Amino acid sequence: MSDTDSTETERGGGHVDESVAADARSKSRPTMRHVATLAGVGVKTVSRVINGEPNVSAATIERVLKAARSLDYEPDLHAGNLRRADGRTRTLGLLVGSVDNPFAGAVHRAVEDAALARGVAVFASSLDDDPEREQAAVSAFLRRRVDGLILTTVSENQAYLAPELRRGTPVVFVDRQPAGVTSDSVVSDNTAGAALATRHLIEQGHRRLAYLGDRHDIRTAQERRRGFLDELGRAGIATGDAPLIEGLHDEETSRRATLALFDGENPPTAIFGAQNLVTIGVIRALRELGRQLDTALVGFDDVPLGDLLEPGVTVVAQDPHAIGRIAAERVFARLDGDDSPAERTIVPTRLLQRGSGELLPRVDAR
Repeated sequence: MSDTDSTETERGGGHVDESVAADARSKSRPTMRHVATLAGVGVKTVSRVINGEPNVSAATIERVLKAARSLDYEPDLHAGNLRRADGRTRTLGLLVGSVDNPFAGAVHRAVEDAALARGVAVFASSLDDDPEREQAAVSAFLRRRVDGLILTTVSENQAYLAPELRRGTPVVFVDRQPAGVTSDSVVSDNTAGAALATRHLIEQGHRRLAYLGDRHDIRTAQERRRGFLDELGRAGIATGDAPLIEGLHDEETSRRATLALFDGENPPTAIFGAQNLVTIGVIRALRELGRQLDTALVGFDDVPLGDLLEPGVTVVAQDPHAIGRIAAERVFARLDGDDSPAERTIVPTRLLQRGSGELLPRVDAR
């Protein structure tokens, strides 16, 4: 079987005017025909290569894949289906940290509520703070030709999205700001919120504070750490006297880290849990040690049933519903023709005093 179809032949050994590539990149999403033209083969040959069919020479496969990469071509899973006149699929792609996390679940619900009102479906995937998983999920969304993306990201640079942004696909980043591209974002005021939590503990008389936080390569964790340290500095507390434990990402590692704090001399009288799953691990450890009534605790982001514990868990609460709603509104505004400069929306946090953050230092620690 020939590497070409019956109506088109390979042209000039793959030599193609670069204007073909420029045209495909600048005007619209590249199609299989663009790839065929650039590779100098027929459309059916491109189809066989993309679909992994046999009887295509290695040289032709290499030429087709090289052309596809140069055009940032993504196979269209909807090809052959009936398409709406406006070319839209009435779908959004949503990437969240983890569906297990209540914060991510609330963002997801808010996006779905906004999308449902417009007859739009939402494809959702979990990031699990894995850069490879991030790009794989985004690529899967794009192959399904979603009309817009709402993304929580972890990779150091999101420049891989530049071709999609040039094509006009709305992309809104939530929880964490992007790097390498300019696009809309909706985030909490992490630094100010962490400073608020720390200041509240200091105002109760605590001088031995511990910070338990997420991975330091995550931007939100960096911002919360900065807020904690800045507030210590303003209060004249040496940062060297405040244990900083990072790299925690779930309840169990946080529980073990908290237990270790109380194995040493001069354990903290107050703890700032800088992520909701971290805070849950701290709660478990304090109850295991019987220290929940004499060790103050403030968490960043609310925790399930935190108001029903004794004492209730004091938290700096984010507003994930507002974050998801605003992100969806930005995507739909872009789809409706808003071409204004990218916006960064900062959603404020608030302190919910429930008891754990209002505990005074132990008498022997004053």
